[in-house]
Amino acid sequence: MHCPFCSAPDTRVIDSRLTNDGDQVRRRRECVSCNERFTTYESAELNMPRIVKQDGSRVPFKSEKLCAGVMRALEKRPVSTEQVDAAINSITHQLLAAGEREVSSSMIGNLVMKELLALDQVAYIRFASVYLDFSDINAFRDAIEKIEKKKAAKKTS
Repeated sequence: MHCPFCSAPDTRVIDSRLTNDGDQVRRRRECVSCNERFTTYESAELNMPRIVKQDGSRVPFKSEKLCAGVMRALEKRPVSTEQVDAAINSITHQLLAAGEREVSSSMIGNLVMKELLALDQVAYIRFASVYLDFSDINAFRDAIEKIEKKKAAKKTS
């Protein structure tokens, strides 16, 4: 690892620890030349499945696109960054756990809707209105009634 301060090729590891979720190793390093310290993170490189879009085209999975869609739905909503990260990680883990080389874009959309419903009902409706292509006010009403029925079912159980 080259030093980010002086670009020297030699650095040494001072401390290694697992991150809170255990998916990464956090390493404190020190440059042998300039004695500056910095932190690096190491994680496993996993092959995400390719996405089969509705038109049949295939594109690589991009976590940035997933994150952008979730963040757009959650814009100005009272959901913490940790909750958003956990939802995105959950979706990513579910895609990996499926063990498929290719997954449909609709599968990803359904996973996002499931996570958003658990996080914030308004964000769920925002995402669903675009994803399910609501054509009129009745589609919104149906989605809201569906949420209310689930909410009532949870209260009685």
